[in-house]
Amino acid sequence: MPKKKALIIGAGIAGIATAIRLAVKGHNVEVFEANTYPGGKLSEFEKDGFRFDAGPSLLTMPQYIDELFTLAGKQPSDYFNYQKLDVVCNYFFENGSRIKAYADEGKFATEVSRATGESEKAIKKYAENSRKIYNITNHVFLERSLHQLKTYLNWNAIKSIFSLPQIDAMRTMHKANTSFFNDERMVQFFDRYATYNGSNPYAAPATLNVIPHIEQYFGAYFPDGGMYSIVSSLVKLAESLGVSFHYNSPVDEAVLDRQKVKGIKVKGELHKADTVVSNMDVWFTYHKLLKDHPKLHPQKILRQERSSSALIFYWGVSKQFPDLDLHNIFFSSDYKAEFDHVWQQKDIYDDPTVYVNISSKYKPDDAPMGCENWFVMINVPANTGQDWDKLIADARKNIIVKLSKSLDEDISQLIISETILDPRGIEHKTSSYQGSIYGTSSNSQFAAFLRHSNKSSKIDGLYFCGGSVHPGGGIPLCLLSAKIVSDWVT
Repeated sequence: MPKKKALIIGAGIAGIATAIRLAVKGHNVEVFEANTYPGGKLSEFEKDGFRFDAGPSLLTMPQYIDELFTLAGKQPSDYFNYQKLDVVCNYFFENGSRIKAYADEGKFATEVSRATGESEKAIKKYAENSRKIYNITNHVFLERSLHQLKTYLNWNAIKSIFSLPQIDAMRTMHKANTSFFNDERMVQFFDRYATYNGSNPYAAPATLNVIPHIEQYFGAYFPDGGMYSIVSSLVKLAESLGVSFHYNSPVDEAVLDRQKVKGIKVKGELHKADTVVSNMDVWFTYHKLLKDHPKLHPQKILRQERSSSALIFYWGVSKQFPDLDLHNIFFSSDYKAEFDHVWQQKDIYDDPTVYVNISSKYKPDDAPMGCENWFVMINVPANTGQDWDKLIADARKNIIVKLSKSLDEDISQLIISETILDPRGIEHKTSSYQGSIYGTSSNSQFAAFLRHSNKSSKIDGLYFCGGSVHPGGGIPLCLLSAKIVSDWVT
C-alpha cells in the first residue's frame, strides 16, 4: 500500500516538528518554505563578524525537542545538546536595584528577599501557585486539542475541569500579583511574563501565572551552537527520515475539491496530498491560500485582537560587559504607562522595558575578540499603519539613554554594527499578520479556548500548527501543536 502524502506549508519550528512526527508515522512528507532557509522566526544571520539568533532567544522545556529524536529512534545528544543556566536572567530596575533570577528556587527566594525585602515565604508561595496552575492545565489545555471530545474523557481531564476555579482566570495577572507581593518591583517582575505570549498583564488572566513555573521549575537553557542549532538539528533529523524540504517555494493556493483538501499549488504546479498542514499564520492561510473560499473562513477568529509585536536592534558592541549575562531585562519606571501605549495608544512609550540577549556570553565566536553581540528588543504594538520610521528613531534614542544610564557607559559610542527588525519586517519575513509574534493575544479569560483549532472544522484534510493556533506561541507550545496535529492525522 503506498504511503499517504503529507505536505507542510512553512518550515517554522512547528512545521519541521510536524514533518518529523508524520514521517515517523509512515507518511511521505514534503515541506514548502517561502524563504531560502528553514526556521521561520527562529532564524540567524551574520554581519560585520557578529552572528545573531534573529528570533526567539530563550529555550525552555528542551524535553520536547529531545522527544522528537527519541520518537525517531535516535540518540538526542548525537544531534542536539544544551546546558542549563544557573542564572536565568539579570533584572535592572530604575531605582538602581538589581535581581539575579537564579534557577535554584532557594537561591532565587534568598536573592529576592535581599533585593526587595519580600519574604522568602512569599516567593515560595507564589511558586507553589504557579506549579498548581501548571498541574491543572498542562495535560488538558497544553498537550491536547481542546476541540476533540476524547480530550475530556479521561481522569486527568475530569480532575482538571473540577479544579478550574483554581487557575485564577477571573482576575488579571496584575491583580493577582499585587495580592502576593508588597514590593512593586516583584509585581512588575511577574507581570512581565504576560509578554511571553504577547499579552497585557493588566488585561490577561492570572492563569498565565503558570509561565514562571515553566521557566523556574523546568529551567532555562542555552543550546550548543546557539538557538538556531535547534532548527539545523531538527532539519537534519527530518531529512534522515526522508522528509524533503523545498526552499524559495512560496505556496500560492490550497487546492480544494468541494470541502476536502486536494493539495497545494506552488509556482503554478499542483502538488497532490492526502493531508495539508499549514504552519503559516492562520490569517494568511485563509486570506491568501484560501482567498477564493470566503465562506469557509472562521470570521470571528480572524477578527480577534492580535498579540504584540517586537522592535529589535541587533547591535555589534565594541566592549564586553561583565555585569551582563545571556538574558538581561531593564525595566520601565512606569509599567502601566508602557502597556497603555502598546495596547491603547498603539505606539511606544518613551521609557520602554528593554531586553538584551548576548549569546556571545556562552558562544564567544558569535562576536569578535573584545566585543559582544547584543539582541536588543522592546515590545511594541502590532502593525496597523503607524509611522514606524519615526517610532523606531525615537525608540532607538530612548533605549540608548536608558542602557547608558543603567550601565554607566555611553552605549551610542560602542555600536559598530546595526541591523533593525520591526513589525513590518516580521510580517514580511514570517507571514505573521501585522507582525504579531504570537498570533492572537491572551487578553481575555477565554482566550485559550478561542484560538484556532489544529484541525479545520470545514475543510477535510487541512490541519494547522504553529504560534497562531492552539496551544499558542513560543517554542514549547509550537512543538506541542505539532504533537497535537500528528495525534490527529491518521
